[in-house]
Amino acid sequence: MTGADQPVEDASVDLEQTLDLSTHRALVEAAAELEERRGSELPADSPIASGYHLRPLAWADITRVAALEVQLFGRSAWTMGMLTEELRGQGRWYVAAQPNGEGVPAPLVGYAGLWFDGEHAHLMTIGVAPVVKGHGVGKTMLDALVVRAREIGAESLILEVAVDNDVAIAMYRSRGFAQIGLRKRYYQPEDVDAFTMQLVLDPVVVPPHEDDLLDDVAAPTAASGDSV
Repeated sequence: MTGADQPVEDASVDLEQTLDLSTHRALVEAAAELEERRGSELPADSPIASGYHLRPLAWADITRVAALEVQLFGRSAWTMGMLTEELRGQGRWYVAAQPNGEGVPAPLVGYAGLWFDGEHAHLMTIGVAPVVKGHGVGKTMLDALVVRAREIGAESLILEVAVDNDVAIAMYRSRGFAQIGLRKRYYQPEDVDAFTMQLVLDPVVVPPHEDDLLDDVAAPTAASGDSV
């Protein structure tokens, strides 16, 4: 893993008031273990699996995200410090998926984000809690990133995915991504290769406002034969 909009602009509490930067990794791993136990008891048709919505990622979510990182990505998971640095970076835009009816902080079921370098958007991460995998949460967040990339004028959305992650590769291909390269030993410390995939984006065409069209008709110029 790993738009100038900040993903936390709607959060009313500053980072230093919500995040203890001295949090030990053991606490995060314990939270991940608890989440895994809870998830194994949750039926697939529960509200957390079927009734969710997207919202901007908030600083209050960072501990939950760190726990999911460990659960989903193991030894290559981002640490709290890495997450903090990423979310504070320029050109980032992050979304979170959470159950309906919950506030912030909430038991997130997914998170995803991109970085815009001024030309291309890069998918930095996308993570879905195991308990809701297969329910469209990942696709919904990916679609939101594609929409955002178009809105900010990105020429394409680029990502890396592990060559053995068949589920993710199939999801990206279903959204029009094509493989454009191979990065050897990209994921560490696992030594796993990654495909680079790209979705070429059509620019957003904004139709002219009706008033602008009327102004063009009602305002003759010298070139139209009128003199001043």
